[in-house]
Formats: sequence, structure tokens, C-alpha cells
Amino acid sequence: MKPSQFAKGFQARPDTTSSEKRTALDRLNAIDDLVTSDTQPSTKTSSARAETVLHAVGSSNEATHVHESAEYRQWRLANSYQPGQVIDLDLKAIKPSPFNPRHFYLKASIAELAVNLAKQGQQQAIHVIPDYANHGTYFVSDGGRRVRALKEANKETVKAVVVDLPIGIESYKLGYDLNVQRDSQTVFDNAVVWRRFLDENHFQSQKELAEHLGLDESTVAVALSLAKLPESIMQEMVARPDRFGSNMAYHVGRYHSARGVEATLRLINRIVADDLSTRQVADIVKGRANPQEPSRPATRQRYAQRMEIKLGGVAVGDLKSYGDDRIELRLRGLTREKRDELLRQIEKMLQPD
Repeated sequence: MKPSQFAKGFQARPDTTSSEKRTALDRLNAIDDLVTSDTQPSTKTSSARAETVLHAVGSSNEATHVHESAEYRQWRLANSYQPGQVIDLDLKAIKPSPFNPRHFYLKASIAELAVNLAKQGQQQAIHVIPDYANHGTYFVSDGGRRVRALKEANKETVKAVVVDLPIGIESYKLGYDLNVQRDSQTVFDNAVVWRRFLDENHFQSQKELAEHLGLDESTVAVALSLAKLPESIMQEMVARPDRFGSNMAYHVGRYHSARGVEATLRLINRIVADDLSTRQVADIVKGRANPQEPSRPATRQRYAQRMEIKLGGVAVGDLKSYGDDRIELRLRGLTREKRDELLRQIEKMLQPD
């Protein structure tokens, strides 16, 4: 696909909550309903959901997908394939999508999944998209971990559902949204992929990229700043997503710019070992603390005032004040994006004019 074609796809679909994307998500969910059900959907809800995806499902090869593309229909009829059907494909015919939102796959996680697949077999089919330009090959739409694990387990075939999606913006956004829902999409994946999008001239600026993804430009800017890090450093942080969100990674990136790889790896180890906060790491980056000194436990102090904070009527934390010069904000249950954006806004407020 040419860069101009990819950018055009973005321009046609700038809203990440568009009805077209919703339709595609419903399509994948309905396919899963059909795959996992032993019989035709019996409830009004499930049958209505399936009908938004399939015009008809039966023995006839002329069954037509409501939003079926001409290329997919031609491939489906040529291969006598019914939408939602699980088939066995040669693993050698499966290849990663050039618009896969994931870049990092943990070796330990793949190895663990490979052991499980070797014992129990593949329980969930992957989703693939035909490569219409190369007959008999397929791009992975959903299931990259399973493909890697099956290969490590020395399997030769994979159970798959062939879906009707274009390779480009729609498949990227769907994969991105699915990963966010599973909490498996990381800022480091975004850093590498978004940097590649810009380097290949799919977009002229990070502002344009942010607009087409429907994200705040500061979110994209932080991710792109991490793309300068060596992958060896990013791999270390990818392994601990609970400790390295975008804000913590941003400070680690600044430290790397000043101190280099070896010192940064030592800092990452200390962040994990001593459970350093983002503020403590920021102080180290700014030279206010020695990266080799152990953290001093905070002295317990009674707060002077406490205010409960609610989000949508549900308590998510509190704000406490201590004396004349200290406040403490504790929040829980936030999405990763909302948490990181809040941290950036607080840091911006505290910066000197």
C-alpha cells in the first residue's frame, strides 16, 4: 500500500468513535458469537446482533455480508467460505500486518502460551485478512501472540476466521482498540509504530497524526519522544507495565538522553526494586537526588483536611492537605490514558512560568 493510500484512509475516517468503526467491531464480535455457538443464535439479542453482520448464513455460497467488500466476496466464493467459519490454515501462510498496533511481544509470555497450547491445543481462533495480491497468504488481524506461540510450540497449522477488513487505518484502529480494552497496548508500542508512520511519510506532522487518531497531541508527543530510546531499554519497561506508564517512561527517556544506556538500565532496576514514584524519578532526572541512594521512607503525618473525589458519582480517591505547604492526591480506577494525562497536566501546572 502506498503512503498516500494510507493517509487517505485516515482522512476518510478521522473519528475513532465513528459508526463505521463501531460496525467493524460489532462484526468481529458477532463472528465470535457464531464461532463459539454450537447452534444458531436463539435469543432475540444474539440473532439481531448477527443480522447486523450477515445477511444470510447457510449452505449457499451466495450468502452475502451486509458490508462485504468486493474483494472479500470474490475470495469467499472462490474458496467456498462462509463468514464466521473456522478453518485450519498453514502457519507458514500467516504473516504480520504492516499496520499491527503491537510491536513488542514478551518472550516469557509467548513461551508460557506455547506450553499451554502444546498441552491443550488452540482454543480460540485468530482473525486473519486475505492478502489479495498474494494468493494463499493472510495478514493477522487479531491473534499475534497465538501465532508466535504456535510457531514456538512447533505447530504447523492455526485455527482461523477470515474477516473482511482492509489492511490500513481500519485494521490498525480495530487492533489498537482491542488491545486497549485488554490493557495490552503500551506506550512503547505506540512509540515505535507512530514513529514509523511519520518516517514513512504517512503523515506530515505529529499534529496530523494525533488528529487522525482522535488523540490529544500531547499524548502523541510523549510517545514519540520515547521512540528515541534503544529497544533494549524499552523492552525492560515493557516487561513491567504496572511500573512504567507514559509519564514514568518520559522521565526515563530524559535520563537516558543525559546519562546513556547503562546508567538508564541501572535506574530502571532501581525504580522496580525500590518502588520509586514518578516524582522521585523526576527529582533524579533533575539532579535533586542521587540515583544510587536508597529512598527514605516518608514520615507519617496527620492530614489537616480531606476531600473525597467522585467520578460519575463513584468515589475514586481523595485530596488531603498537610500543614501549609503539602497536598496529597490519591486516585484509583482511572484508565491509563486518563491517569497519564492527569499527571502531565499537574506537571505542567507546577512548572515555573
